[in-house]
Amino acid sequence: MCNTCGCNVTEANRHLLDEGAGHGHEPQREIPEGGTAVHVLRRLLDANDQEAAHNRAHFDEHGVLALNLMSSPGSGKTRLLEATIEALGDELRIGVIEGDLETENDADRIRAKGVAAHQITTGTACHLDAHMIHDALHHVALAGLDVLFIENVGNLVCPASFDLGQHRNVTLLSVTEGDDKPAKYPVMFRAADLMLITKADLLGVIEEFAPERATRAFRELANPAPVLTLSAKSGAGFDGWLSWLRSEVAAHRARVAAGETAHPRVQPEGAALHGHAHEHSHTHEHTHADGTRHAHPHTHLHTHAHGHGSGGGADHVHPAGHAPEDDHDHAHGG
Repeated sequence: MCNTCGCNVTEANRHLLDEGAGHGHEPQREIPEGGTAVHVLRRLLDANDQEAAHNRAHFDEHGVLALNLMSSPGSGKTRLLEATIEALGDELRIGVIEGDLETENDADRIRAKGVAAHQITTGTACHLDAHMIHDALHHVALAGLDVLFIENVGNLVCPASFDLGQHRNVTLLSVTEGDDKPAKYPVMFRAADLMLITKADLLGVIEEFAPERATRAFRELANPAPVLTLSAKSGAGFDGWLSWLRSEVAAHRARVAAGETAHPRVQPEGAALHGHAHEHSHTHEHTHADGTRHAHPHTHLHTHAHGHGSGGGADHVHPAGHAPEDDHDHAHGG
């Protein structure tokens, strides 16, 4: 978690620390006497979860599958997207949100493939959060998409702790990193709904990496999610990734038709920080890139357990717009 380095405070959520902050959220309370910075972190994570649920509701409303790509820097996230666009660009309508500290380099690469990409530059923040994604959605025409890829900031720690509103987490592990990364960074790999071992074309050169050892380390985290080995450069193993993607798009369409949604695997360290109850009300109104205007009055009573990433491999599905383990009294005005 980011409770020591301070990167949980980003430009998108900094206003939540201000007493009486606007943006449609309740004024923030003072830290209780004898409290610690953990109270601040809980407050930020609570607000992040609210915004994530809001984002997920928008994705579901438009029938868009949202996938969060996470990995260390240089694992091949952007190359994976380029190859995916080349393979499925005529079959699926794809959109991309890119996250980096600086530059639009990755977004420009996606745009060169003929796909709209919105770049989020986080400055000093080493991860994306739900508020950043919410702001980005004002520039993304969801009505014209089947799948939205969110390429998170390259980092094997913090991105796993922040729900963005996505439906699935895809974690990449490149051959160049070492096959013990799941053991060294368990938070990230516990959060994976799919692990991709990338740059497989280098397996013949980097003898120290064994896919079976990486898979064993992944399984020792009690994560039963699929593991695929592929190379976006040579195309080896890529059909497995495309099949998984097609299957997820079809499953999401069925969920949306049934009025249901899906949540990504949640790593337990993050969930442990949500073990409390609170109630609040707010109204949020905004306009999206497709001209759709939404007003959302909410009254929430939450008892957070967020245990839908149980590690048992079950596909946890919830009524659209609701978070697991929460009691909701919602009045949606649009």
